[in-house]
Amino acid sequence: MKSDDIDHRLGARIRAERESRGWSLTELAQRAKVSRAMIHKVERADSSPTANFLGKLSGAFGLSMSTLLARAEATGGNLLRRDDQPIWTDPDTGYIRRQVSPKSDMPLDLVQVTLPGGKDVPMPASAYAFIRQLIWVLEGELVFLEGDVRHELHTGDCLHLGAPEDCVFCNEGHQPCTYVVAVLRDG
Repeated sequence: MKSDDIDHRLGARIRAERESRGWSLTELAQRAKVSRAMIHKVERADSSPTANFLGKLSGAFGLSMSTLLARAEATGGNLLRRDDQPIWTDPDTGYIRRQVSPKSDMPLDLVQVTLPGGKDVPMPASAYAFIRQLIWVLEGELVFLEGDVRHELHTGDCLHLGAPEDCVFCNEGHQPCTYVVAVLRDG
């Protein structure tokens, strides 16, 4: 799926989530602590949202970022072949997110992320309020800042995240880091 297609589907999904709650653009902006104008641009697919922006919106909706993106990207079927797995790129950092798991009623999402060297992606605690997750590093090194705690992860390491806190995914090296995020939705 092309990035432009995902931007259109994502914008439509954000608008649908907002409208299903009866919220105006202003109300969502206040709840997510983001610009009303930026929400409007994203909903119209005039601008591609950053990972941090999506984290704030998903937290305001009471969804995980993974769930919000999966609802926008989802296609049917039990098998999601690699060539059909939706890919989204954060325009701010070049962070590449691949939805690995097919759409299902299971409360589990698998997402593969490649974070370029020298980049970091901050996420608000609200993006993690309704989920539990593991981070499994497939290649490279990842520093994960969970509140005041610094976790240094190397190839093969797996981290279970604690209670929701503001966090930052950091690649302090020069080479890309690839990791899997396993997201388990509560209830």
